[in-house]
Amino acid sequence: MSGRIFLKPGRDAPVRGGNPWIFSGAIERAEPADAEPGSIVEVRSADGALLGVGYCNLATTIAVRMLWWDGAPPIGEVVEARLRSAAALRRLVVRSDTDCMRLINGDGDGLSGVIVDRYGETLVMQLLTRGADRLRDLLIERLVAMLHPRAIIERSQGAVRRQEGLEDRLGLLWGESVSETLALENGIRLAIDLEHGQKTGYFLDQRENRARLGAMAEGARVLDAYCYAGGFALAALRGKARRVVGVDTSARALSWARRNLSLNGYGEDAAELVHAEAGEYMAKTGERFDLISLDPPPLARSRKDRARAARLYARLNELAIRLLAPGGCLMTFSCSAHFRGEDFVHAVGAAQARAGRNLRILAHLGPAPDHPVLLGHAEGEYLSGLLLADFG
Repeated sequence: MSGRIFLKPGRDAPVRGGNPWIFSGAIERAEPADAEPGSIVEVRSADGALLGVGYCNLATTIAVRMLWWDGAPPIGEVVEARLRSAAALRRLVVRSDTDCMRLINGDGDGLSGVIVDRYGETLVMQLLTRGADRLRDLLIERLVAMLHPRAIIERSQGAVRRQEGLEDRLGLLWGESVSETLALENGIRLAIDLEHGQKTGYFLDQRENRARLGAMAEGARVLDAYCYAGGFALAALRGKARRVVGVDTSARALSWARRNLSLNGYGEDAAELVHAEAGEYMAKTGERFDLISLDPPPLARSRKDRARAARLYARLNELAIRLLAPGGCLMTFSCSAHFRGEDFVHAVGAAQARAGRNLRILAHLGPAPDHPVLLGHAEGEYLSGLLLADFG
């Protein structure tokens, strides 16, 4: 180990309760005081009891991120154990007609700052923190030995890396150079844009919600608002929807949606794909729909955006609710960790009142189970969703 972190008296309860984040204000002292950012440290309570190990960056608000509790094994053993546990979980929760999934979900799989997604034989890795960045070579070695992928691509970028003092890193880490690959989700074939696609190429967290919508779609008129590469639209078509409309502001995304329609044997007229901002489309169209998916990009990227996000989510959901045919259903989401749970429910409730409708909650929705969150780490939750039905 590179050093030790001692917590202030009474500040060890969150760690003992399974929260992997230790904020700078909870730390009494570090040994050495200038511990190298990203280095592995023992974490100890004020009385010196060993709580576990993590990596540190004392220059950031989240000063330590736990990797292991109740012991201090070598980091190679930690990574090996975490990868094997994650793989075992995916064997339990991912359907046999699916070969794209999240393999490592950061804190939820005990490897804070590490994201690894699988698309067929290709892996895409995001390393978001100093500590995760230092694990790159070890992760590549163990992933290759365990999974024998065709390629491992890195797409480490975004605000968290900048906060950690890291530059973006994009490119091939191992294997064959590849910018596109094919994957299978719930039996639906997908072309994945590994170079330009959102996140690591696709929104894998919505897999089970897409399957749920598809199971409800037979004979329905379906709107996929913010459709990206057509995931909900494809699920609706597979579920024998009568009419499907997908709307997105990105021409590139709609091009991939058309490609995905073709891959699954659907002609160009199987779905209407509209190049427009989804909110503007919903405000102008006079069409009514039996089933609507509303999955906008994150509208609250920080805590200061919460009030604005409440107004925007209320407005978008009001527009969607007004488009519901009698007895119709709305599947609506917030993908922001800064605006979720009851905040999102309240915003949708305000939308219902403004639209003059009365809806029933059929289900609270979240990410697929290959995106686990630690029970003691509510901060890891980000995707909130509701399945609502018109009550008449």
